[in-house]
Amino acid sequence: MAQAAAVAKQPAPPRRRRGSATPRRLPYLLIAPAGLLMLGFIAYPVLSVFYYSLQNYNPTKPWRNGYAGFDNFTRIFTEDPQFWDTLVFSGKWVVVEVGLQLMFGLALALIVNQTFVGRSLGRAMVFSPWAVSGVLTSAIWVLLYNSQTGITRYLADMGIGEYGTSWLSDTSTVFPAAVVADLWRGVPFFAILILADLQSVSKDLYEAAEVDGAGRLRQFLHITLPHLKDAIILSTLLRAVWEFNNVDLLYTLTGGGPAGETTTLPLYIANTSVDAHNFGYASALTTVAFVILLFCSMVYLRLSKFGVGGDK
Repeated sequence: MAQAAAVAKQPAPPRRRRGSATPRRLPYLLIAPAGLLMLGFIAYPVLSVFYYSLQNYNPTKPWRNGYAGFDNFTRIFTEDPQFWDTLVFSGKWVVVEVGLQLMFGLALALIVNQTFVGRSLGRAMVFSPWAVSGVLTSAIWVLLYNSQTGITRYLADMGIGEYGTSWLSDTSTVFPAAVVADLWRGVPFFAILILADLQSVSKDLYEAAEVDGAGRLRQFLHITLPHLKDAIILSTLLRAVWEFNNVDLLYTLTGGGPAGETTTLPLYIANTSVDAHNFGYASALTTVAFVILLFCSMVYLRLSKFGVGGDK
């Protein structure tokens, strides 16, 4: 009885106040301010684009401003042939650029993954173009393609071509010239991601394959490529979105010319908004481009089975 009375007299443990932050909620509370700021900076521009896409908004012609409904979208699909031309060129640009960048990036990653003298210097040289900004890359290639002091001048000195030739002003050479300029900066992106994934492949797999008599080609097809599947899918998707939205390089190199031969849809949107001041129609074009990218990304991830399977 005495022991029971002593236990009964012991003070009850303090209760945790309901308003106190639990350890499980604390990380979310700490990142909440940054998250709200990011949401504001992202959500407001996106919602503004959707809003202005339903408006006639041109600061230089305020008497025409007002609610337009879906007139801008109707005009895009029925009255604007330049939209279809720029969309087709954007698709061509993305397919060619991403395909070539993936091929050369994979080759470079396989090369610098080998052991050789000066490998660190070789990797630094391979990856250095990716550290250069898009505007600076454009400036470098503008100088290289200059008809007076660039590549064509030295080729003409060797008897190849004529003096004063400009690859960027010729409709037959402007596309390959722009592709080469963007390859210089885009290939290291694939090389970096693929090399990082290559270094996680177990060497025991290759040793076992050699014991079984598998050659280099079979090892590449049955060990390397399956391991790189997700890295290739993710890098191609990211690069495709970036190439679709490529404005700085093409704007600096060609300005969309000659004769609109290198005008992508984002460049057409930039010209419509900045030069023509037609922000309502440009917002509608941006909304259409967003839907196209979203749809293509979802289809690509579904068909490629990203994250499914793999031999990692």
